[in-house]
Amino acid sequence: MRPILLQGHERAITQIKYNRDGDLLFTVAKDPVVNVWYSVNGERLGTYNGHTGAVWCVDVDWDTRHVLSGSADNSCRLFDCETGKQLALLETNSAVRTCGFDFGGNIIMFSTDKQMGYQCFVSFIDLRDPAQIEDNEPYMKIPCSESKITSAVWGPLGEHVIAGHENGELNQYSAKSGEIVNTIKEHSKQINDIQSSRDMTMFITASKDCTAKLFDTTTLEHQKSFRTERPVNSAALSPIYDHVVLGGGQEAMDVTTTSTRIGKFEARFFHVAVEEEFGRVKGHFGPINSLAFHPDGKSYSSGGEDGYVRIHYFDQQYFDFDFEC
Repeated sequence: MRPILLQGHERAITQIKYNRDGDLLFTVAKDPVVNVWYSVNGERLGTYNGHTGAVWCVDVDWDTRHVLSGSADNSCRLFDCETGKQLALLETNSAVRTCGFDFGGNIIMFSTDKQMGYQCFVSFIDLRDPAQIEDNEPYMKIPCSESKITSAVWGPLGEHVIAGHENGELNQYSAKSGEIVNTIKEHSKQINDIQSSRDMTMFITASKDCTAKLFDTTTLEHQKSFRTERPVNSAALSPIYDHVVLGGGQEAMDVTTTSTRIGKFEARFFHVAVEEEFGRVKGHFGPINSLAFHPDGKSYSSGGEDGYVRIHYFDQQYFDFDFEC
């Protein structure tokens, strides 16, 4: 499995995201650039410029028309996917940690950090209403006084937002009323990443407590757990098999002179049904910060603390492989 190496960032990768068709891969890092690449050959298509700080999150809507990014420069920006033109600038009081389009691509959600005396908020803006963008006034703002949001995704049909917190808690917010519909605490430490399955019936969380866990999207019922010996920074569900890939490694600040083997910087593949590991892929020189499966399930990408994004196309053996319970 020879990876395609993408070198377009000067700093650690923070998030990678495929579009719905899987022909494009969007990457953001702790530098101010949002990159877009052809996933088939790793050719860089272009950049979305405008941010002046580390970019924490990126999302692309259903039909790949708009790109949304949130940054430590206290702004959330909306770009035209094709031309790279900035369509909207939403300014906030603190860094934007997570962002996402709903099912229809009309409503965006973003969460801000609890810092500099400002509270953590989840904000909702309807892109069909120009006044909300011009006045920088979301139609709904939900305060999170307890613990700041570290990751968030939309639930099915844009009815809820599922948010993971610094204290390991999961909250389900109603996108209509802003109320907390459901709360559970299955993790003991910060939730670093949440990703939905392709059909949005399940989602997987990756946590600093060295586990990744699978939940039901509607009820937040805990289904499966996957354990490692290092903090898990990202986890993704295969769209075609009962497989999950986990990425992480030592804390970035603890990585000094460790070799790639000792640092446990591999992507680790687990079988969902039996919660057992069946394969590893080496490659990164630092912790893996973000993982994503291609929508057709035939490849996956990983972005690391080393600033590289690697696209891995699976060998035939992966498709022939039959997990024996």
